[in-house]
Amino acid sequence: MSVLLLSSEEVDENATMERVIPAVEDAFAAYERGTAQMPAKSYIDLDRYNGDFRSMPAYMDAGEWDAAGIKWVNVHPDNPDQHDLPTVMGTMIYSDPETALPLAIMDGTALTMKRTGAAAAVATDYLAVEDATTLGIVGAGIQSYAQVDAITKIRPIQEIVVSDPDNERIADFIDHFSDRYDVQEGMIQDAASSDVLSTVTPVRDPIVSLDDVGDHTHINAMGADAEGKQELATEIGLEAKLVIDDHAQTTHSGEINVPYSSGELTDDEIYGDLGEIIVGEKEGRRADDGISVFDSTGLAIQDVAAAHVTYQNARQSGSGTEFDLLSTS
Repeated sequence: MSVLLLSSEEVDENATMERVIPAVEDAFAAYERGTAQMPAKSYIDLDRYNGDFRSMPAYMDAGEWDAAGIKWVNVHPDNPDQHDLPTVMGTMIYSDPETALPLAIMDGTALTMKRTGAAAAVATDYLAVEDATTLGIVGAGIQSYAQVDAITKIRPIQEIVVSDPDNERIADFIDHFSDRYDVQEGMIQDAASSDVLSTVTPVRDPIVSLDDVGDHTHINAMGADAEGKQELATEIGLEAKLVIDDHAQTTHSGEINVPYSSGELTDDEIYGDLGEIIVGEKEGRRADDGISVFDSTGLAIQDVAAAHVTYQNARQSGSGTEFDLLSTS
């Protein structure tokens, strides 16, 4: 039976932010309402290679959604320097829930980039000031591009400040976006004082302090995705309206995992899940809010939602290569 194979370029072409952002928003809502299944993300630690594997299955059954899939993904920080490969790679299998037939096998790396950017955009839409015009980026790797592409879809961003110790990355970033925005290199404190800040680094010691952050800055903390990682000083989480994507994942491997495990930050400091805000159970930004933080670990429901949109678009556009995975003879 025919399965659609989608390359990185084809995923990038068909996973448009205009459709992925609302799809990811729907996924958060479905999970909150209990119409999605998402077992805990499982890890295989590879200390020998300074990396890990993660398996992420999910199923959504909500309205127009009847979608299932699993992503097999890694995080290997040494890949770029030692092997000329991305830090994060993945493969997504998107399946028909009724028959379990794989409908598509697609590059999960590009899909991860898109849905991660989309998650930040959804959080920004609910938590950032309405007239946000400045965006700070800490970490100019590949995910920083998706952050800009997504967040600028939902806020009137005019100025971007980017901070990264790698001068080549900074130059590439500025060159990529300078025809659309006023893009400047700055220190971390320059980026952190923006209306919206996205941190996309793999650091284990906090690099953004409370003093760096503006009075009403919304922060998308995207980089911490494994136990021991932390980008923001603990004081920021204690001061901010702290919103998470999933309690089990954020306390284990998200931005708050270090202070949570030590007891410096507890459930009392967590305002709620993003899904609770989306479905109206809790308020998003209020006029008197100061700093807000979205702790994002990345959820399998986001991958399934993004894969659903990508598959639909690819079928409509004729993208991809069909092949027979199962023999019916």
